[in-house]
Amino acid sequence: MNRRFPVWAPQAAQVTLVVGQGRAELPLTRGENGWWALDQPWDGGPDPADYGFLVDGNGPFADPRSLRQPRGVHELGREFDPARYAWGDDGWRGRDLTGAVIYELHVGTFTPEGTLDSAIRRLDHLVRLGVDAIELLPVNAFNGTHGWGYDGVLWYAVHEPYGGPEAYQRFVDACHARGLAVVQDVVYNHLGPSGNHLPDFGPYLGSGAANTWGDALNLDGPLSDEVRRYIIDNAMYWLRDMHADGLRLDAVHALRDARALHLLEELAARVDELAAELGRPLTLIAESDLNDPKLIRSRAAHGYGLDAQWDDDVHHAVHANVTGETVGYYADFGGLGALVKVFERGWFHDGTWSSFRERHHGRPLDPDIPFRRLVAFAQDHDQVGNRAVGDRMSAQVGEGSLAAAAALVLLGPFTPMLFMGEEWGARTPWQFFTSHPEPELGEATARGRIAEFARMGWDPAVVPDPQDPATFARSRLDWSEPEREPHAGLLAFYTDLIALRRELPVDAPAREVDADEARGVFAFSRGPLRVTVALRPGPVEVPEHGGLVLAYGEVRAGAAGLHLEGPGAAIVRLE
Repeated sequence: MNRRFPVWAPQAAQVTLVVGQGRAELPLTRGENGWWALDQPWDGGPDPADYGFLVDGNGPFADPRSLRQPRGVHELGREFDPARYAWGDDGWRGRDLTGAVIYELHVGTFTPEGTLDSAIRRLDHLVRLGVDAIELLPVNAFNGTHGWGYDGVLWYAVHEPYGGPEAYQRFVDACHARGLAVVQDVVYNHLGPSGNHLPDFGPYLGSGAANTWGDALNLDGPLSDEVRRYIIDNAMYWLRDMHADGLRLDAVHALRDARALHLLEELAARVDELAAELGRPLTLIAESDLNDPKLIRSRAAHGYGLDAQWDDDVHHAVHANVTGETVGYYADFGGLGALVKVFERGWFHDGTWSSFRERHHGRPLDPDIPFRRLVAFAQDHDQVGNRAVGDRMSAQVGEGSLAAAAALVLLGPFTPMLFMGEEWGARTPWQFFTSHPEPELGEATARGRIAEFARMGWDPAVVPDPQDPATFARSRLDWSEPEREPHAGLLAFYTDLIALRRELPVDAPAREVDADEARGVFAFSRGPLRVTVALRPGPVEVPEHGGLVLAYGEVRAGAAGLHLEGPGAAIVRLE
């Protein structure tokens, strides 16, 4: 712990430390580059102290770099020393997460208790499933008890209802003990609407710069060097001090940065340096809807040098063809030709006309970039939770179609990601939920959500109120489901698919990609396997080749090979 309590407030005339149970007020001294600190370390005893800052008489506010907020984001923070934890992962060497099987989960709804410690008790389920890495939705501190986590305002502090920073360390340690990597979802493009006191300290937000979710960060304006340092230091904190193995960078297309050295390129270089220092791989995964290979192009080739990026086009092609839904941004993806293109070229929109955007979109993926650097999924928190009623694919189609989607994602050439509960076809929805304590903000959030979907033709009565505690409660996983059919059978299929994936060379492309639009059949070869997916009811012929390896759906012998009764999937060996 740094008991001189440094804080950046470049435009303040006076900064005062408020510390200890008696809330002593101690003036700070201005140093270089707008940083303030005590002249001498504070000697208030060995126990972690609560503290905050008065800035020009306003506050007290929590430290922008607070590591713990035991009473919420509007209160004083508490000292926390991450080095005091006795890590047990000295033997953990990490892994390159491109090509790995990633499992996305939200701490608050993964278990009934909604804590990191309760999540530890479910890790053995993930080990049996066969996943390689867990991607945690944001855990940074936000106002209220529950929410998605994307409205965080104190990026260094772990949300206290999840268990705080010590619980986070226990969770990462437990994952590493089981051979599971941890990817932390971080949000650097905006801050939440409640408890954001960064502007009281300095120009953290860009003047007149905004994105879909609020004011953008000041990445390229006056005094932006320390804002960028704030972000990069935060990334270092998760990777170095909290032992995370990678970061998922939320909506990087919303980062406004006109500098010659983009924040993402600077961050990638720093993370590479840290990986060399730690002696283990560290992975940066971007969420972006730009379909721009610059994100994952090497810095030597004038790219940003990130390791991977999400591929929404794969999701859209899988979803539209499995569910038959072709409205909104699914409009261009309804035919099997969309699946063919993403399996052969990575993106569907690679400079083509996007009817949803009403313009051309994207550019081709560089030929030397392997598809394992594209993260693909049939479901995720956004694509489920941002539907009007938060309905999963399991609410729209049967288990055979779910199995078909799983075969496409898990045996395809991409880095596959699952959304919690998907592996057993969870029937619980995952809805948009908030817990804003301020009545006005809560009412505005609920009205805005309901009005948004009413404009799209939804009955307002069926759109869940995000502030209703029942919306949050409905979104928790039901752990009794995987113990009974049909969930248990689907879970076994997912487990077998992941085991089968391990037989495939990580960079093996999809070959001999074929589609029969009339019969709803899509097939591809990868490594020694031929995968046939039936998306419509009825029998499908599957050449037997070296024999059936795995199937979901009724399979029987026929004169020309095997007959698969769709929807479902059949995988055979080619040798």
